[in-house]
Amino acid sequence: MAVLKLENGTLHTDLIHIAQELAPLNIQINHLAVADNPKLQHLLAQNSLNEDEKEQVLKAIDSYFEQLQQTAGYKSRDLVVLHQGIPNLDELMAKFDQIHTHADDEVRYIIDGEAIFGFVLSDGSQVELTVQPEEYINIPAGTEHWFYLTPGRRVKAVRYFITTEGWIPQYTGREIRIRQPLVR
Repeated sequence: MAVLKLENGTLHTDLIHIAQELAPLNIQINHLAVADNPKLQHLLAQNSLNEDEKEQVLKAIDSYFEQLQQTAGYKSRDLVVLHQGIPNLDELMAKFDQIHTHADDEVRYIIDGEAIFGFVLSDGSQVELTVQPEEYINIPAGTEHWFYLTPGRRVKAVRYFITTEGWIPQYTGREIRIRQPLVR
């Protein structure tokens, strides 16, 4: 269940209400069920996945990718697997935990673990959204945001691309005022 934290500390957990709060930024968030397939569930329970296992996971949920290809022109997808055992995880995450934008939409489907996306609203206030398994988020191009892992430091997320070049972060230099403390 997604959790939206406003800068004043208010928490929202109803997906419809969260979607309404994020609507001015045109951010889409939805619940998409992960197939109840024992082999898929076994793969999702593992910390690490090799390239073949990642491809098995992607193929098991490709119906969503096929929809995005037809409706929005998405051309590729990959599976990001992040966990505490990854060497240099902190350095890898550092490029996303500053406020930035992208030239392309950032589309992720969280299938295991959880992560936090922060956003700068049109009035300059900030919110953070904890995205959980079976939640899909589409952050439009040009939206000021940041991304980091929750204290569990584990996430499997499918990323959908029109072009991968569009995901290069463009840092805004704006300071993050709302942030849960990192636990390492």
